[in-house]
Amino acid sequence: MGIKSRLKIMSFLQYFIWGSWLVTLGSYMMNTLHFNGSSVGMVYSTKGLAAVLMPSLVGIIADKWMSANRVYTLCHFLCAGALFYSATVNDPNLMFWVMLVNAMAFMPTIALSNTISYSCLEKEGLDTVVNFPPIRVFGTLGFIVAMWAISLMRLELSNIQLYIASGASLLLALYSLTLPAIPTAGKKRNQGWVSSLGLDAFVLFKKPRMAVFFLFAMLLGAVLQITNTFGSPFLHDFALNPEFKDSFVVQYPSILLSVSQMAEVLFILAIPFFLKRFGIKTVMLLSMVAWTLRFGLFAYGDPSASGFVLLMLSMIVYGCAFDFFNISGSVFVEQEVSSDIRASAQGLFMTMVNGVGAYVGAILSGRVVDYFSVDGIKDWHTIWLVFAAYALILAVIFHFTFQYQHRPEKLAKASVAQ
Repeated sequence: MGIKSRLKIMSFLQYFIWGSWLVTLGSYMMNTLHFNGSSVGMVYSTKGLAAVLMPSLVGIIADKWMSANRVYTLCHFLCAGALFYSATVNDPNLMFWVMLVNAMAFMPTIALSNTISYSCLEKEGLDTVVNFPPIRVFGTLGFIVAMWAISLMRLELSNIQLYIASGASLLLALYSLTLPAIPTAGKKRNQGWVSSLGLDAFVLFKKPRMAVFFLFAMLLGAVLQITNTFGSPFLHDFALNPEFKDSFVVQYPSILLSVSQMAEVLFILAIPFFLKRFGIKTVMLLSMVAWTLRFGLFAYGDPSASGFVLLMLSMIVYGCAFDFFNISGSVFVEQEVSSDIRASAQGLFMTMVNGVGAYVGAILSGRVVDYFSVDGIKDWHTIWLVFAAYALILAVIFHFTFQYQHRPEKLAKASVAQ
């Protein structure tokens, strides 16, 4: 089996794990365990808390001391155990701590999977800009398959979703043992204390352009956390309206949400064209506009015939919103750093997006939801408009603060060199 096929299997399983619970756990906690919005936000904030430190720390370990794929294996073994135990928990405080352990092990694996893919492709002499997005598509397919499985088996409000995620994590841990070893950078003579400690990637903050890039990656990470946490509970709440109680939206919300991931497939494949033609600034601006549309369409959508069209459009623009900042950002970081700090830089990017950004997004969005709730009834229309305004403001500020001159010939030379 060729290396690209092997990486596609890794990517599929990596995101199958996440798709098993990420968008449905909020509904399980709210509807089955009866947690409030703040408690759900706190549980989801574990992803952000863990990602503040762990991806960068584990990236340093993978760069300096231990093969990236071996670290990857260890992390997924830990995830399997934590997810298995979380299925037995019904207390919000205990759920927070158990999911924090899971997040501390899982969040580094996102950056590590990117690192493993980039390293293997580079070793085979393949252009990462062209070949990485099709590999990452299989991660999206894994996410979709998991969501459909959970929805069709009616497990969205059940703890079985956590057992399925645990089994998939154990399978990936075993599979990753078969992947090619990724060499560490090793020690260099006369290196400074920054390099000795593996903190080279943090030097990127000295570059104004990269500092602004990482700042907005963090702010967009907050936006992503909002839709992950409250997208499914929002759709489930249409059941409170007798007119919509038996609608497709209420009965199979995960299948509807999976259209977002289907849209990702198309937008992922479009990334090489948009990055080479327009550059990272335009691509990220498109992402921010798409996030504004995502939330704005949610605000006016419902299970009625006309409202369903708006919900579907929201799912489609999600593909652009997510891919054009998350995956394009990863490719941009890969192009801007040297190979000896690849894992550290990818870990830093993941820290800003799924760490600081996700934590802030989880906490503040939970408070916004509770603020616009009366006797447990949520004013989703106003909630989504608040989030849409936030994304639009980000786009305006980013346009004037991120100084970037796109040079297509630079990308072309980089591709030839690889």
